[in-house]
Amino acid sequence: MSWYLKVLKNYVGFKGRARRKEYWMFVLFNVIISIILSIIELSMGMEEAIISGLYGLAVLLPSLAVSVRRLHDIGKSGWWLLIGFIPIIGMIILLVFSCLDSQEGDNQYGPSPK
Repeated sequence: MSWYLKVLKNYVGFKGRARRKEYWMFVLFNVIISIILSIIELSMGMEEAIISGLYGLAVLLPSLAVSVRRLHDIGKSGWWLLIGFIPIIGMIILLVFSCLDSQEGDNQYGPSPK
């Protein structure tokens, strides 16, 4: 949970680097919270995903920031996120980038977070 809160506290921090663990723990908690919110909406009989939509908007900026910092950690520019707009292939490339290990030592985006 501390990883999730760390990302939320640094919600507009597009500079620096984010380790794999920080990124994937944030993704995990986002998925869990989204599932719980969806279950609550279904149990209340809500046809529209209002609560889930508001949560999605609330974590949009932190999600972008941690994704950019994750790309910085492997030595890529944050602009590589735009490759996700290419259907299927773009998302596969971003998934591979998210799984790569950190670039050793300092790089142009800052010191190693390890």
